[in-house]
Formats: sequence, C-alpha cells, structure tokens
Amino acid sequence: MLLQDKVAVITGGAGPNGLGFATAKLMAAQGAKVAVLDLERAHPAQAAAQLGAEHLGLVADVTDLAQCQAAVTATLARFGRIDILVNNAGITQPVKTLDITGADYDRILDVSLRGSLYMSQSVIPAMRLQGSGSIICISSVSAQRGGGIFGGPHYSAAKAGILGLARAMAREFGAEGIRVNCIAPGLIETDITQGKLDDARKADIIVGIPLSRLGCANDVAGACVFLASDLSAYCTGITLDVNGGMLIH
Repeated sequence: MLLQDKVAVITGGAGPNGLGFATAKLMAAQGAKVAVLDLERAHPAQAAAQLGAEHLGLVADVTDLAQCQAAVTATLARFGRIDILVNNAGITQPVKTLDITGADYDRILDVSLRGSLYMSQSVIPAMRLQGSGSIICISSVSAQRGGGIFGGPHYSAAKAGILGLARAMAREFGAEGIRVNCIAPGLIETDITQGKLDDARKADIIVGIPLSRLGCANDVAGACVFLASDLSAYCTGITLDVNGGMLIH
C-alpha cells in the first residue's frame, strides 16, 4: 500500500460527494489513518466512522487558528504523528467583480487561503520533528485561467494565493524534508456543482475538454495519493493539473 502507517489530516473532508471525502477514502484504502476535519454541520465524526473505527473525525473551522491547533493536537494524541496534510477546505461564490462586497471577499479568502496557512502552521512543527511530511494544497484551474464557472474573481484570487503560498512554503521547508505541492482541479462533479449544470450546459463545457468528460472526485483523490506518497518523493513546489486538458499550458 502506498500510504501504509501514514497519518493524514484532510480539511473540508466530510462532504459525501466532495473532494475531501473521496481523498479520505482513497488514502484509507492505501493504508493511511485519516483525521477528517470539517465544520460541525458537516458531521466529520460520521464521515470518519464510514472509513472505519481506526479513523478520526474532528470539528474545526480552519479560519480559526486555535481550532486548527486543537485539531492537530487531538490528531497527534490519537496517532502520534502527522505525515500528510490536505488543505482542501474552500467555498465559492458565483458573482462578478463589481458585485463583490468586502464581506464576500473576506469570507472566500478566509476559508481557502487563511485556512491553508493556519493548518500548515499547525502541522509543520510536528513534521519538522519527524523530518518529513507532505502538504497538499487544493487550488483550481480558475486561478490559472482567470475565472471559473462557479467562482467569482475573489475565488480565483484565493486559489491563486494558494499557489504562491505553497511555492513559498516548499522553498522554506524543503531542507527539513517537508514537501509542499498544489493540485489545480478543473470542473469536477461534486456537492458544489450538483444541480447547477443542465445537460446542454454540460455538453457545451465538455466540447472544450480533450478527455471529453467532466472530472470526478476520485480523479483528484488519486492525485492527492500520488503527492502524499513516496512516488512523488522528488516533487515539491509543483502544481499538478487535474483538468482533463481543459487548460493546457
């Protein structure tokens, strides 16, 4: 198994059709012990129980540093180490530039960008003591192409910020054995997209995707497993596109 005896922390991990839970399931199948972090209303303990009794579900708001630190402390108390962090938590809002309020901007950037910083700050001390670790940050094709189907410009900005944050952390912590990489998904069918695309709109989008389909959560989960495992031992600071060819650059 690719992740035997590894411990993974996944934020935004409880949504049944989301990238986080798909990643949790695949990492568990590859031998990892998984701590699923999410808001209380997402029921992370129930999500973790679906993976098996050996896994952990924790309530944590990633915009609150104290809650991030508490979740890491609880994970270390249970498993003794943290090998993998997947910064997956994020929210979107389909609005145009002139309609973005200050509160909108703060809300979108707080979850995706501030949350990625806070969770990384919380796990890095343990990874430093171990001399190893893999941090995976979920960005988006909208950060690369400028705008997305379901996200406004502030969402693109948040996801572009993740690319810069991850690259800077990769450079800072590489000598200590901590790798930091990004995944930039294209249009993936998840909880966020459900019910928002009719067949005609979906067909129009697929015309522009060389692999002729929308992505599924397991497409991204597989990329996460690769970056978490020793198969990617010489990869840090990279952005792995998982978009079916929607953007080739």
